[in-house]
Amino acid sequence: QLQASGGGLVQAGGSLRLSCAVSGRSVSTSNMGWFRQAPGKEREFVGGINWSGSTIYADSVKGRFTLSRDNAKNTVYLQMNTLNSEDTAVYYCAARRPIAMSVMTRPDVYDYWGQGTQVTVSS
Repeated sequence: QLQASGGGLVQAGGSLRLSCAVSGRSVSTSNMGWFRQAPGKEREFVGGINWSGSTIYADSVKGRFTLSRDNAKNTVYLQMNTLNSEDTAVYYCAARRPIAMSVMTRPDVYDYWGQGTQVTVSS
């Protein structure tokens, strides 16, 4: 089970930290991904962290978003800085068994999904 939290309303230029608390599997032996979906748009990849701690990011968030994890808390974090209106979306975390990082950008490879948390950036 994945529980995403930390969303909210923030002004442009501000920051938020999303959390994905995981139960039933270990984040240290899983590939974890973050996706987002804005109204009327397809779900898009934001970033991913694999079992060894390596990360991958979408070009649109590179340099602004950072993934990390706390193995003791079995939680993955998405630190989002310098937010803009285009970051407004529902953010989802997802998990699966280890797989090549090159395919972590595809939502169809993930087996488990959280319920989503809304991020709204006001300009």
